[in-house]
Amino acid sequence: MSRRRPPARRRSRKATGGDQLALIGGGLVLLWVVLTGVVSFLTAHPWIPVVLVLLSGGAVALWVIRRQRAAQWERVRAQGLRYALTHLDALHHRQFEHAVRDLMRRDGCSDAVQVGGAGDNGADVKATDPYGRRWVIQCKHRKAGLAGAAVGTPDLQVLNGTGRPVHKGDVVVLVTNGRFSKPALAFARDQRLHLVDRTVLAQWAGGSRPLWELLRAVPPPRGPSTLS
Repeated sequence: MSRRRPPARRRSRKATGGDQLALIGGGLVLLWVVLTGVVSFLTAHPWIPVVLVLLSGGAVALWVIRRQRAAQWERVRAQGLRYALTHLDALHHRQFEHAVRDLMRRDGCSDAVQVGGAGDNGADVKATDPYGRRWVIQCKHRKAGLAGAAVGTPDLQVLNGTGRPVHKGDVVVLVTNGRFSKPALAFARDQRLHLVDRTVLAQWAGGSRPLWELLRAVPPPRGPSTLS
């Protein structure tokens, strides 16, 4: 004698569907009750939406003001950035690269970045000046300053081999808080490399003139930079 199970399953499915409809209906009723209560409360207290709007507007305005003040302070700090040679001498070589980057930013190169490290291909700082020229800078820090070992031609050869072909630099520079050897000076002249020794670094870091005003034979402007 066969059992009639399918009808039982259909009844179970119908019961499940009914439970779901009941839950949905209950949720809608609860939502309606809550919304009705909120509307009634706001109707009885019409000043609350006004206060909420004013508070929200005040919070947004305060956030905007703080952002503007922070940006203004950063511009003032960058424009007034100065470094003494004694301070630069005491830096770690990576901090020295960051200082050179910040000086380029002070001069209007807002895209200046520190890129020195493993695989840097001879570049420690890259920047675009307000005249559209691309700067590729290698930094050589000497803990002993002027008394340290002179920067020689091997370092310049690495920079010369990558500054223009690899990094597409218009102005290729080596910056040191020390000095350059005589062969390095001759090599730089022949290869159109720009050198910033301790004397030029002191003028640049301790003053307000951009680096391109302190160097000779800098390439002409490409045109106003989109970063200026």
